[in-house]
Amino acid sequence: MAGRRWGRRERALLWGVLVAAWEAAWGQLRYSVPEEMPKGSFVGDVAKDLALDLTALGEGRVRILDKGRTQYFGLQGKTGHLVTAERIDREQLCRLVEKCVLRCELIVEGEMKFFEIEVEIMDINDNAPSFQEGEMELRMSETTPPGSRFPLSEAHDPDLGRNSLQSYELSGDEHFSLAVQTGPGGDQRPELVLAKALDREEAAFHELVLRASDGGEPARTGTARIRVAVLDANDNAPVFSAAEYTVRVAEDVPVGSVLVTLTATDADEGVNGHVKYSLKKKKDIAMQIFQLDAETGAITVAQSLDFEEGDSYELEVQAHDGGGLFDSAKVYVSVTDVNDNAPQISVRSSLSEISEDVASGTVVALLHVQDKDSGANGQVRCSLEGGVPFRLRNSRGSYYSVETSRELDREKVSEYNVTVRAADGGSPALRSSAVLALRVLDVNDNAPVFSEERYSARVSENNAASALVLRVRASDADWGENARVRYRLVEGRVRGAALSSYVSVQAETGALYALRSFDYEEVREVGLWVVAEDGGAPALSSNVSVRLEIVDENDNAPQVLYPPPASASSSPGSLSSAGWPAVELAPRWSEPGSLVAKVVAVDADAGQNAWLSYEVWKATEPGLFRVGLHSGEVRTARFPLARDAARQSLVVVVKDHGRPALSATATLTLVLAESVAELVSELGSAASAAAAAAPGEAAGRLTRWLVVAVAAVSCLFLAFLLLLLTLRLRRWRRSQQLLAAGSGALRGVPASHFVGIDGVRAFLHSYSHEVSLTADSRKSHLRLSPGSCCDTLPARPPPDEPAPLLAEDPDGAPCPPDPTAPTPVSASDRPLLPSLS
Repeated sequence: MAGRRWGRRERALLWGVLVAAWEAAWGQLRYSVPEEMPKGSFVGDVAKDLALDLTALGEGRVRILDKGRTQYFGLQGKTGHLVTAERIDREQLCRLVEKCVLRCELIVEGEMKFFEIEVEIMDINDNAPSFQEGEMELRMSETTPPGSRFPLSEAHDPDLGRNSLQSYELSGDEHFSLAVQTGPGGDQRPELVLAKALDREEAAFHELVLRASDGGEPARTGTARIRVAVLDANDNAPVFSAAEYTVRVAEDVPVGSVLVTLTATDADEGVNGHVKYSLKKKKDIAMQIFQLDAETGAITVAQSLDFEEGDSYELEVQAHDGGGLFDSAKVYVSVTDVNDNAPQISVRSSLSEISEDVASGTVVALLHVQDKDSGANGQVRCSLEGGVPFRLRNSRGSYYSVETSRELDREKVSEYNVTVRAADGGSPALRSSAVLALRVLDVNDNAPVFSEERYSARVSENNAASALVLRVRASDADWGENARVRYRLVEGRVRGAALSSYVSVQAETGALYALRSFDYEEVREVGLWVVAEDGGAPALSSNVSVRLEIVDENDNAPQVLYPPPASASSSPGSLSSAGWPAVELAPRWSEPGSLVAKVVAVDADAGQNAWLSYEVWKATEPGLFRVGLHSGEVRTARFPLARDAARQSLVVVVKDHGRPALSATATLTLVLAESVAELVSELGSAASAAAAAAPGEAAGRLTRWLVVAVAAVSCLFLAFLLLLLTLRLRRWRRSQQLLAAGSGALRGVPASHFVGIDGVRAFLHSYSHEVSLTADSRKSHLRLSPGSCCDTLPARPPPDEPAPLLAEDPDGAPCPPDPTAPTPVSASDRPLLPSLS
């Protein structure tokens, strides 16, 4: 039997442990503690039951919140024990409630966790039954019949259960006995019963003692003295129209409103029939809230009602007549709820900062929402204002959690003011709101972005070193160090040299500087990449291409290629070494517009800085020659006259179109001659004059070389004439032989069609030509006259073979070219006359 009872105890203990573990798993703990315990008394081991970290307790990240106005419990940081913070009186806290439970909340900061703790306050027998009136006086007529009952004042014991009021006892007189009635709420109502008829002449007063006892150990008692006065005959006592009155009233009824009017009648006349009303005194708040009119029996509201503080009241009204007789009636007042309380939103725990990369569903705040009203008036609906990346979730009971509904982006919204709204179910509904301020912390999730897709700049050549070229700008949508941008160059090479030797970038500002002076003629364009990198960890970067276009400046004067400058000597002892300008031949029979020479010049610049124009600056005979503005071709402007000097000097200015314009000059010497001999003679006299002007040994060398050159040219010319004469004589002889052979085909041809005896005259007559000589030209031109040397058609050379200077007949005899197709002969192949400088 004992073993069986022990097994039941074990099962009960195990069941209690399982229930406690189940409640802890659901975030709820229950403890019990007797009332009147001193401050600091142990209630429960919260840290153990909830498996809390003692480090978090020591750092103050766990706190206790009482739902009431007074803080009754506290948490010890070192041990994690829940202790009392104040002396607790159950009768004071739970006056109208049988089960006294205090609720508090344990909040874990940072983890957004909360646990509900219920502590039941256990009653102890610390209160004895007491009567509101220590002495009661009753008046009875001597004619009152035995068995009549008279209500007595009830004793009050605020304790519960066995510690509350249990019994009444009456002592003192045999005329009276005690009867105890049980009320609707289970309360005991003592009544004095007249057991024996009264006789005023025998005893005018009766003294009684009423004792009330509770069931505590030891039992506590309270007493009241009753004095009964015996009156002369008063036939009738007042009688209420009802023994109990029930009134329902809204809590917002105005002060002074009449709740109910009681009516008691007395059949007697005169003073014995006059009824007055009174409230039986009790130690109850109802005596302060309600007021009774002694004459009319009207009960009015003396103070504002509050359903949340008290929803029902009980009053005992007595009606007394002038003879001392009375009657009693009970009045029950039921207060109905009115929607007079708006929902209350309490922020139990919240974050002020949150990282933008938190996962969806992260809790940022814990809210407690309650409405003191009841029924539909106390039902609360909560919501969030739209347009925010948060949602509201009902955690448990009246607790709500605010959590993220999607990813945050600090670059779009850096701060949120989350408005939580609560509305009850009343009509009209009452509303309240709370605002949560939340700042979003930055995460390095944005790379720098350049303001332009690509950059380009034009840099004038000959710039100063360290000159600012351009400024690149990149912005980072992040914040703080994550938004700090630094710039650097991607290393490369320009014309074999490192890029960093040409340009540099300022790391903080993005300013691009030229480290050297650019030369358009060397570098016309520089391409590079600039990298922008933020200060995050890890750092993010982006790059952009930069194109630097070097702009040409007019820093190069035109350079004359032909005629060469006098200082550009080709070899020691040559004619040009003496500073002679170019010499060109201009036949005196030249028509206006005939090409005489051409000035060739170049400019190392580009664009309009390299656009060249030519014009005559000085001339021996102004108006005789003109130069093409853009071509540099020197042509005759009119027919040469006999009075014009044989040697003409022409200075041509070559200008570019830069600002300011740069120029160079070219000097041409033009010789007006009828024949090559005249040209050679003119050149010889020019050479003699030059030799005479040159002093010393240099003039002698110049004279010798000029004489040698003229002699060589003359010899070559004579040899050429002899060769032509020989060929003509040979051909004439063969034609004579053919005629003598008897061929009559040519007998009718006039003799004037054949070459005469004077071969030289015939050559000069048949091969009149125009010769153009240049001092340093690689090509000279020979143009044959349209006359024909014979009537024999020349043989056409094969396509792959160059046409000979003089054609040969089928027998090998040379023949002049076809007069219908003049053939230019390049001086580089076999010049008729040497090019002189």
